Amino acid sequence: MGMPDTIRWTREQVLNLPADGNRYELVDGELIVTPCPAPRHQFVLAALFGALAPYVRAAELGQLLWSPADLELEPGQLTQPDLFVLPSIAFTRWEDAPLPLLVVEALSPSTARYDRGLKRRFYQRAGVPEYWIVDIDAQVVERWRPSDERPEVLDAELTWSPRDAYAPLVISLPELFGGLPKDG
Repeated sequence: MGMPDTIRWTREQVLNLPADGNRYELVDGELIVTPCPAPRHQFVLAALFGALAPYVRAAELGQLLWSPADLELEPGQLTQPDLFVLPSIAFTRWEDAPLPLLVVEALSPSTARYDRGLKRRFYQRAGVPEYWIVDIDAQVVERWRPSDERPEVLDAELTWSPRDAYAPLVISLPELFGGLPKDG
């Protein structure tokens, strides 16, 4: 007896799933189900939001947003990045949102495989200029750009400069991770 065919989900099927506290994403027909994040996950994202928001406003880059948000960066796909920066372009439906300037995912045990593999390759293919994977346990940020074959692994300072005409944002990673509560 052969193995059953792998189920390929559609965007419509995913959007019709119940609101049960999970986050659902669809990349290349694969359903990704993520449970409610742990507090440390949310604390690091809040700290990053606090660092990014004033910069995004001052540089007039657009909007810094967070999930849930059913982004459709390619037809039939559905992603919900933890944090993302959208350029200032008017839209009223998530599927019409422009390509993000930045996508940030904070790793958790249930998401690491997808964040570093399937979703990373998808964001690169879609042309997202920067994709940050925040590894809370290792206290590093992996920076990916569309043509990268390996990440730039940052443990001291994270610099982001989406516009050459504006001073770059510099985030101290020891300060970012130092403010987090310890596990346990």
